[in-house]
Amino acid sequence: MISNTMTKKHTNIIYFSHGGGPLPILGDPSHQAMIDFMTHLPALLPEPEAILVISAHWEQPQATLLGSAKPPMFYDYYGFPPAAYEINYPAPGHPELANQIVSLLQQAGMGSRVDPERGFDHGLFIPLALMYPHAEIPAIQLSLIDGLSPVRHIELGKTLQQIGIDNLLVIGSGFSFHNMSAFFHHDPGMISPRNEAFQDWLVETITADLPSSERERRLSAWESAPYARYCHPREEHLLPLHVCAGMAGGPGQVLFDDRILGVRCVAFGW
Repeated sequence: MISNTMTKKHTNIIYFSHGGGPLPILGDPSHQAMIDFMTHLPALLPEPEAILVISAHWEQPQATLLGSAKPPMFYDYYGFPPAAYEINYPAPGHPELANQIVSLLQQAGMGSRVDPERGFDHGLFIPLALMYPHAEIPAIQLSLIDGLSPVRHIELGKTLQQIGIDNLLVIGSGFSFHNMSAFFHHDPGMISPRNEAFQDWLVETITADLPSSERERRLSAWESAPYARYCHPREEHLLPLHVCAGMAGGPGQVLFDDRILGVRCVAFGW
């Protein structure tokens, strides 16, 4: 259980699997375990003053922060019923925090900028609509960086340790299994030994009492993990974990270990 003791500049960090597009909001039964997890998760946390989401659905040449005071909705999916395009999550943005993070990253020699126009994508608005449905907490997004270097995203997380805001919630919004073909071409009742091996490797890597250097080495070389490229033909849904682990700097704990879309997925907290 995540500690609910609030301290100066306290930060809770979570990496989770955000589900398939808008399906969690549309009541898809294969997302029920995730829905239950998301709706109960805020009870484990102090109510944040701001939320920073690293979304798997945004890649830019340099680390980019969403800077609008009133971010619009960005429906970055297609082929769903009309209700999927009527979802609204009118949380305020946090331009001051976005600019603070940009300055922090630039001081560390990392290219960074603010995008004042882009809206919330579903990596943010789906989980937050379940977690904080009143949409009152300021929220911003941070992009991944083109090239998808695991080392670079760990370093991004380590730089974010210096964010100077009290009671911040940082969310790595991805998916610990993201083989789209496998999602739709497997028996939901079957256990996948390949995915089991990779999820077990993730759990060990994040939760074991390892030196930080060893954890970083394992995450940097994630492609050598069992069946890594089967589980992640492309790694954009894994790299929010690297940012979170880099920011946390120590072992995490398993918050969720269940099935989404019939496939085992995990979530971690620090």
